[in-house]
Amino acid sequence: MTVLQTGIATRAALYLRVSTARQAEHDVSIPDQKRQGEAYCVTRSYQLVETFVEPGASATNDRRPEFQRMIEAGTSKPASFDIVVVHSFSRFFRDHFELEFYVRKLAKNGVKLVSMTQELGDDPMHVMMRQIMALFDEYQSKENAKHVLRALKENARQGFWNGSLPPIGYRVVAAEQRGTKVKKKLEIDPLHADTVRLIYRLALEGDGTSGPLGVKAITTYLNARRIFTRDGGRWGIGQLHRILTRKTYIGQHEFNKRSKTKELKPVSEVIAVAVPPLIDQATFDAVQAHLRSRNPKVMPARVVSGPTLLTGICFCADCGGAMTLRTGKSGRYRYYTCSIKARQGETGCKGRSIPMEKLDGLVASHIEDRLLEPERLEHVLASVLDRRQERSERRREHIAELNRRAAETDLRLKRLYDAIESGVADLDDPALKERIAGLKAIRDQSQVDAERASAMLESAGQQAITPKMVRKFAGTARSRIRLDGGGYRRDHLRALAQRVEVAEGEVRIMGSKSNLLRTLAAASGGKSAAIGVPSSVLKWRKRWDSNPRTALTVAGFQDQCLKPLGHTSLPR
Repeated sequence: MTVLQTGIATRAALYLRVSTARQAEHDVSIPDQKRQGEAYCVTRSYQLVETFVEPGASATNDRRPEFQRMIEAGTSKPASFDIVVVHSFSRFFRDHFELEFYVRKLAKNGVKLVSMTQELGDDPMHVMMRQIMALFDEYQSKENAKHVLRALKENARQGFWNGSLPPIGYRVVAAEQRGTKVKKKLEIDPLHADTVRLIYRLALEGDGTSGPLGVKAITTYLNARRIFTRDGGRWGIGQLHRILTRKTYIGQHEFNKRSKTKELKPVSEVIAVAVPPLIDQATFDAVQAHLRSRNPKVMPARVVSGPTLLTGICFCADCGGAMTLRTGKSGRYRYYTCSIKARQGETGCKGRSIPMEKLDGLVASHIEDRLLEPERLEHVLASVLDRRQERSERRREHIAELNRRAAETDLRLKRLYDAIESGVADLDDPALKERIAGLKAIRDQSQVDAERASAMLESAGQQAITPKMVRKFAGTARSRIRLDGGGYRRDHLRALAQRVEVAEGEVRIMGSKSNLLRTLAAASGGKSAAIGVPSSVLKWRKRWDSNPRTALTVAGFQDQCLKPLGHTSLPR
């Protein structure tokens, strides 16, 4: 098809495209398309005015910068060219509907689409043939995508990495050779693994001067201390949340989890890839429980910050339902009552009710008399302190490894410099420059990570718990847990106990040893013993009543980091 204007050469634009960046780097498709396109224009006396090159972009959608720039130039008035020349219609689009849409959009401005290998006219028969070709191209594209995904899933089942950017804390290494292909796997990256461990430690234990940090607080902590991301950027909240919830770090990487539209796929289609774990299962589970407890869509602010002492942490031992406040005699009597029984009757739970003042007094007195006793505190915290010592030893080994790696890298750099000075190597060699830059990056990052780990180790050493600190904390906490008017300090009690279960004849009090240790350390440093609670806004519930009348329940709640602190008999 030739479009000519009297006395004026037809202006042509070339559009060249390949599907992947690898093809753009190694394939001859782009140069070959360009050579054929230029020859095509010469043989037909077209004036080639512009060439649009799209390296590594799919033709199944229009999210292509050069494509959009071409469409903008072709639909502007006056148009920059009269025809668009492509090698085949599949280079332009692999979606029959989108192909026709853009063909007609260009045609409205007098611009036509021409294929070098599929020359067609403008009559209805040729238009139909073009549409049939587009349908076949679309079908072939979807079939290819299906086969590629099947191969990628099988590769993942065998434990190999499929080529995307690995999560921070990991790096890709060659695992084995199969023919011309090199199969790759993930291994722990010593340069950034400590950053991931630090993030989990901050989420679970805090920085030693406070309780567990939320995602936003961790982001601020890292950015303020110039602990940057893998590419040297600043941390963001979403990025931190993905790290804290990603199962890859416990050795369970999930491949094919989301579709191109970011929607979750069925569990049956997700492939589990075994990778070296960076975080142990217990730490990961404890962090997930902590994130759920701080989730404003789950726990309303009135539950965690209201005036009632045990609201939000008191549960029925039989059904796991929350013990909520009920009143009688116009508010003169106040009770903790099983919410399941209150809502469903005895068919839901036989339940029980207990006067609020009696249960508050039992819990507070037990904590005062049993937990806040120096010998008992030392016994409870012994295992936590032992784990801290183990972590310190591991950190010292990690610091030694980082220092060794920095020293070895520095030695390699000195050898390269000596080779350059002696004339054995040429500094202008691009490969040598790239090698020197890579070694410098490894050395500098190793030194920064070693300094940061040493600072953390020194800070942890300064916060060692002594028997004197335990005795002082026990006395201070006992004196501060009660108010002058006979009530109790809600924040102080919740720093010591996180769950109260009311059973037939007894009350079980549970708490986290790690929380207890953080509270002790914070109090010894002159800070409040209370651990704050987050403010929150409830999630808007689509297609439901936005103000539900049902009482809040926390049935089946289980926190792996909670351990029994003791139990006390329930008076009749």
